[in-house]
Amino acid sequence: MDPKLIAPILIAALVVWGLVRRVRRSFGRQPVHPRRMGFRMGILTLVAALVVAASVTRGAQMLEALIAGLACGVALAYVGLRHTRFEVTPEGRFYTPHTYLGLAVTVLFVGRLGYRFLYLANGANGSFAPDPNAAAAYQRSPLTLGIFALLVGYYLLYYAGVLLRTRASQLPAVPNPVSSE
Repeated sequence: MDPKLIAPILIAALVVWGLVRRVRRSFGRQPVHPRRMGFRMGILTLVAALVVAASVTRGAQMLEALIAGLACGVALAYVGLRHTRFEVTPEGRFYTPHTYLGLAVTVLFVGRLGYRFLYLANGANGSFAPDPNAAAAYQRSPLTLGIFALLVGYYLLYYAGVLLRTRASQLPAVPNPVSSE
């Protein structure tokens, strides 16, 4: 095997593993882990802030795409939270997300990134030279930026909603089993 291919293969494997984990979290009953959700929200906020800082200076079209994407993500998260089931059991707190909304947001984002990757890797069929700075090329597309903002808006509001709805003080107490003495 060519040693130059090891790094791209490892990165691709990590990306696929992350996507599989993301898709698995869209199905079935999920335990509520406040620290993990808070950590994810923090990382997502940091990445979003960096992308926004780099993209806003590129013009009004990019800012419009960010605002539209965030608005759509917030609306989808609101709908997703309304269709999410919350429960408390002796094993802990759980939520069952609306399967198709989370999956659709993830597929939309991954599909757009895949399209941009193929478009930029092929150099638009020879009409331009591939950009040496691929990250900057992703930031020049208002559609890609809007879809990223949709993803950020959706997951930040959704996780915040799950954490708020599953706080111990807001959930009904689980009755203790009656001991037979």
